[in-house]
Amino acid sequence: MDNTLTTFLITITILTMVPGADTMIMFRNTLRGGIKDGLTSNFGISLGLMFHAVLSAIGISAILLYSVTAFALLKTLGAIYLLWLGFSNIKIYLQSRNNQEKLNVKTSEFIFARSIKEGFLSNALNPKIVIFYMAFLPQFIDNSSSVLFQSIYLAFFHFCISFIWLGFLSYTIISANGFITRPKVRERLELFSGVVMIVLGIKLLLEKRE
Repeated sequence: MDNTLTTFLITITILTMVPGADTMIMFRNTLRGGIKDGLTSNFGISLGLMFHAVLSAIGISAILLYSVTAFALLKTLGAIYLLWLGFSNIKIYLQSRNNQEKLNVKTSEFIFARSIKEGFLSNALNPKIVIFYMAFLPQFIDNSSSVLFQSIYLAFFHFCISFIWLGFLSYTIISANGFITRPKVRERLELFSGVVMIVLGIKLLLEKRE
C-alpha cells in the first residue's frame, strides 16, 4: 500500500478540491457563525469520511451499494437534507430583506453540536461517498492485511486533506470579513449558497444509478 500512497494522496487531493455539497455547507456555516462554525462543521464533514471508511470495511457499504431500496433511501435522505439546508438559507435571505437587523448576533450564534451534526450528516447521507469508497479505496488495499485498519489508515489521510482544504476556504472567507459582513453582500451570499444546495439536492434526487 505504501508504494501507491502517493497516487492515492494526489488523487484524493484533486477530488477534495472539487466544489460540492461539503464546500457549500462549510461556506454557509462560516458565514453564519464565523471561523468556529466553519471549522467545526468542517470537522464533522471529515468525520463523515471516517464513518464511510469503517462502513465499507465491514461490508455495510456493499449492502447499500447493491441494494436498490437501501441505496434509494440513503440517496433520498441525503437529497432532502441538502434541500432543507438550502431552503433554510433562502428563508434567512427573505427575512433579511424585510429586516436588515436579521443578520445580528443571534443569527450568527455558534452552536458546537449543530455545526458538527450538519457537517457529519452532509457526508453520512451522501450516497456518492458510498460509491467512492467501494470503487476507489479497494485499489489501495492489500487483502492479505487488515482491511479495516487499511481503510481507516487511508481515510485518515482523506480526513486531513479535507479538513485542511475546507479550513483554508473557511479562513479565506473570514479574511474578507470587511466585505462579507456588509448586509447586501451577506444577503446575496446566503441566497447563493441556498440556491446551490437546493440545486445539488435536486440533482441528487434525479440522478440515476449506473
